[in-house]
Amino acid sequence: MSRSALIVIDMLNTYEHEDAELLVPSVAGMLPTLVGLLERARAAGVPVIYANDNFGQWRSHHGEILGTALAGRRPDLVEPVRPDEDSLFVVKARHSVFYETPLAYLLGTLGVDRLVLTGQVTEQCVLYSALDAHIRHLAVDVPRDAVAAIHPDLAEAALHMMERNMGARVLDAADLGW
Repeated sequence: MSRSALIVIDMLNTYEHEDAELLVPSVAGMLPTLVGLLERARAAGVPVIYANDNFGQWRSHHGEILGTALAGRRPDLVEPVRPDEDSLFVVKARHSVFYETPLAYLLGTLGVDRLVLTGQVTEQCVLYSALDAHIRHLAVDVPRDAVAAIHPDLAEAALHMMERNMGARVLDAADLGW
């Protein structure tokens, strides 16, 4: 029997980076869908795992990362998806949620063999995380309406690559079953 986990990538964001102006409209557009997906996952008992950059602050933990994001330029994009008391958290330093993180161990401990990748950025962290999941023989679902992009054309290409080259299921969040 398959067990899923919902992975929320880099949504605790200060939006104080070079591409933020291009990213914000995409995040704002997908935010209601992601909020609904979080509610559905939590109601179904699906583990919710946040994988987030630490803004280069190697002393930070998830509470500091959340606080920094809420103090950033767009707390309105962070507050609706803030982790609850049952959420799990992995600090990452690079694009993939797996690179130099304990995520693979955590997934094994939880008996997870299927990931639902959400968050930002489709053509970067989501793409690289999907590839790393694929090489670990994990099934991957990517709800196209629960990921955000900086460059829509590259995001479409990334979704196509995930589907074609990595066997990911790219679907609408409403079609995702737990």
